[in-house]
Amino acid sequence: MPARGLHDFTLDTPTGRIAGLRSEPGGARVIALHGWLDNAASFVPLAEHLHGIELVAPDLPGHGASAHLAPGADYSFAAAVNAVLDVADALGWERFSLLGHSMGAGISSLVAAACPQRVERLVAIEALGALAEVPERTVSRLREAIAAYRALRGKSLRVFPDIAIAIRARMAAGANVGSRLEERAARLLVERGVVPVEGGFTWSSDPRLTLPTMQRMTEPQIRDLVAGIECPTRVIFADPAQPYLPDALRRERAALLPAGELIVIDGGHHLHMEQPGRIAEVIGDFFVRG
Repeated sequence: MPARGLHDFTLDTPTGRIAGLRSEPGGARVIALHGWLDNAASFVPLAEHLHGIELVAPDLPGHGASAHLAPGADYSFAAAVNAVLDVADALGWERFSLLGHSMGAGISSLVAAACPQRVERLVAIEALGALAEVPERTVSRLREAIAAYRALRGKSLRVFPDIAIAIRARMAAGANVGSRLEERAARLLVERGVVPVEGGFTWSSDPRLTLPTMQRMTEPQIRDLVAGIECPTRVIFADPAQPYLPDALRRERAALLPAGELIVIDGGHHLHMEQPGRIAEVIGDFFVRG
């Protein structure tokens, strides 16, 4: 269930129907972007501790209750940037701040770099920039992605006989990639991330989201991107670091921010869900400063 002060919303955008959770109008305007295969419920625990902001947490395309992209469309970061701008436009927000977790923090980084005239402030949790690839992996990555896409066609979705089994599966999936999730956090994500079908429940997210990305930026490109984020930025990382973004690398990236600060605290990948009070303290009045 949505936290106190949050309610469901839907928006019709050029990307498709976007659903999500939002607070009552008033205060600094903040769009909150969730991580890969998560949804707007990712920000339910944190929302209870944030004050003075109007929080809008969309389910990104293909996630939660939002529409899937059209057949043949690709879930790229570039497409996600336009989806976020479409949300802002539908809200009538010319200027806004961004709060992102994991993939959502990566997308927020791109939006902030691409549209400095629209983004006032950025809080990035557990990501900054994007996942890098070496140039020598360009062809092999493309081949793997195309093969996976073609193989996905016709596959049936797993059906869970009850919610409890889906929750355990979500917890196990996180543990397998080094981002263990507590049961209460997994429950929030799963309850918003499944749909009823004959025999139980299945994931509402688009299966194409699990496919390999066809193309990634190189590390020099990502560094140029991060250096182009002009707005005040607060980066929050958990200790220990995720294997795909070692501590030395994330510190190097954060140091490139023209107006950035880095905060590292003990916790897991979903620390904003598992330690919402602590993360709210770290965010403090960052969004409401003049």
